[in-house]
Parts: sequence; C-alpha cells; structure tokens
Amino acid sequence: MARRADEEYDYLFKVVLIGDSGVGKSNLLSRFTRNEFCLESKSTIGVEFATRTLQVEGRTVKAQIWDTAGQERYRAITSAYYRGALGALLVYDVTKPTSFENISRWLKELRDHADSNIVILLIGNKTDLKHLRAVATEDAESYAEKEGLSFIETSALEATNVETAFQTALSEIYRIISKKSISSESTSAHIKEGQTLVVDAQVTDTKRNCCSAS
Repeated sequence: MARRADEEYDYLFKVVLIGDSGVGKSNLLSRFTRNEFCLESKSTIGVEFATRTLQVEGRTVKAQIWDTAGQERYRAITSAYYRGALGALLVYDVTKPTSFENISRWLKELRDHADSNIVILLIGNKTDLKHLRAVATEDAESYAEKEGLSFIETSALEATNVETAFQTALSEIYRIISKKSISSESTSAHIKEGQTLVVDAQVTDTKRNCCSAS
C-alpha cells in the first residue's frame, strides 16, 4: 500500500535525547517537532516519541526523536532505546553544574550501547536563564573538543538554536549515510521498521498532554 503524501520520505533517522532529568529534553523535542514549549511540563515517564519531516541536503528526511526519562529507575530500557539510533543529543542544563558533570556518564553509556558511528551533539540548554548560569561555555567547548563532539547552546523557551542543533545532527547523519552508500534494500528495511502506529499514537497523546499542561 502506498504511503500518504505527507508520509513520503527518503530516509528515516532515529535520534535519541539523553541527559539528566529536568535539563529540558522534552521541551527541546516539542519545540523542534511542534514549535511548542510547555512551561509546566512534567518529568517524562518511560519513553516518548515525536517525528518531523524536513529537507536535509535536498533529500526528504523523517526525523524520529526519542525522549526518555533521565531518572535512574528507567535505565532498564537502555538497550532498546539506543537500538537503531543514528544520532544523539547529549543535553545538560547550563544552570546546573551536576547535569554537566554527569555528561561523562551519559556519554559512556551511549558509547557502550549505541553504534560506534553514532553522531553525538553536546547541548547546553536553558541559555535564557542568564542570571543563573553556572556552566561556562568555554568549559563545555573544551570538553566537547576533547571528546570529539559537536557543541551548541540552546534555549527551548526562546527557540534559540533548537532548529540549528537538530539540523546539525541530521546533516551529519546524512553525510555519513551517503558516504556509506547504504543499499536500497537495507534503507527500505529501516524505513519499514520505523513506521509504527505506536509512534504516531504516542505523538498525539504527548501533544494533548502538553497543551493541557500549558
């Protein structure tokens, strides 16, 4: 059966959001996929999904963004969460030094469970809280350079650099995929694997919850 026009895409890229609870992962997700921000958003329970289709290097890419709770009690979903991920946004809160210190642990977990070629972007979120900043941009830049990561600071509240962050990750994934010249068979399999009703259903639920919380 042919896909509807709004479902036409050339590639499906799975990207995961990781980092401590409360750093703003869910709001980065909602800002990028729906251009929404929920001031009273609650901690994510388990896993949430959202998708957005956009152009990357002239090709239509469907970005499937996974957001999980940062709390330890949900760590059991690790292997399934990372499976098939081509990109990861490693998020900390610029007002919370502990969330930056924990980046090393999240990075280790990512490298232990994800594909070795996964594209990783370090994100310093909540730059709108200038008076509360506790993590210097220079420190994060230095860490990113040492670990070979791309780095950008964002504000989901003000929509600062959110688009740029995701576009950077997706463009880098596309560059790697193109270089590998993945066969049409494996690409098709990946796309079919990503088309699940569960994802669409959860996107709808997430949006409804978000709106009711605002």
